[in-house]
Amino acid sequence: MEKKQFNVIHIDTETSWRGGQQQAVYLMEGMLQRGYNSLMLCPSGSAMAAYCEKNNLPYRLMNFAHELDYKCGRDTANLVRGYTASILHLHSGHSVSWGLWAKLFNRRLKIIATRRVIFHIRKNPFSILKHNTRLLDHIVCISDNIRKVLIDDGISEKKLSVIHSGIDIHKFDEVLAPPDFRKNWGIPSGAILVGTVAAFTREKDYSNLVSAAANSCQKHPQLYFMGVGDGYLLNQIRQQVIDLDLADRFVFTGFQSNIGSFLKAFDVFVLASKLEGLGTSVLDAMSIGLPIIATDTGGIPEMLEHGKSGYLIPVHDSNALSDAVSYFVENPEYTKSLGRNARAMVEKFDIDKTVEQY
Repeated sequence: MEKKQFNVIHIDTETSWRGGQQQAVYLMEGMLQRGYNSLMLCPSGSAMAAYCEKNNLPYRLMNFAHELDYKCGRDTANLVRGYTASILHLHSGHSVSWGLWAKLFNRRLKIIATRRVIFHIRKNPFSILKHNTRLLDHIVCISDNIRKVLIDDGISEKKLSVIHSGIDIHKFDEVLAPPDFRKNWGIPSGAILVGTVAAFTREKDYSNLVSAAANSCQKHPQLYFMGVGDGYLLNQIRQQVIDLDLADRFVFTGFQSNIGSFLKAFDVFVLASKLEGLGTSVLDAMSIGLPIIATDTGGIPEMLEHGKSGYLIPVHDSNALSDAVSYFVENPEYTKSLGRNARAMVEKFDIDKTVEQY
């Protein structure tokens, strides 16, 4: 395929692998397939570097030390000249600082940031400056609620666009849960398994989920819960499960790369987040037709229609979450219909549509 007229360098500063890294890779792969030259800049030892190496994607290692690391910006500007790139695409918060330094050394660059979090911009002068400066040409928000937050923070509407994150909606079509899945994880064959896929961080509100699970399990002895992920609060949440005498009903799996196998084993998917930019784990659950209970926050209502393709509950309300789980258990036909509708509605979040919009 003939190459297009401009080259793009993507920058991701994170060392771990979460939804933002998957989205950056989806976009880069889609651009390469369409004939755009693309290169990923990422830190050594990062999950992004490992992914690019394994999948033969063009990348370069460059470590950005801190927000004032102008030397890394200068080195990036030099790399850009050699690569004849005209656009930097910044995929994380620290990447914005990195890109701004690069533009100070190469004013011809266009720099675009993707905003994936729904937090307000921190009120320190540097954070405000780096999002309001004219050096930053455009910000893509992954949900309309993120766009509204940035407008509240004083960012010009003209500088903002909304492009929802997307997924490969057929990624798990051929995936099956292993036949011994439940036995391996200590879950009875006749149990109803409620699962979530989320990092153990404060915004995911596992504490609220565990409280709801304790209430639900008292009402319904066939219920079991599973948390797929890792994070700095994992041990704290484990202790909460023990304190609530829930250790035999709430399973922790740690980080898993084969998410599809777990989703296919779930009967119900739950996301209890306090804050959520969009929540692509919800899209993954939608893609296989899982019934979904999720909090009414951030971009989640832009994916799910309450009572039709999902069930939305207030943030940090363990009673509402427990009641929703009970309702799902007691109304299986309604629950299945939500899953079918979710599968139909996920079509508009196909990653090809996301790439085309970018």
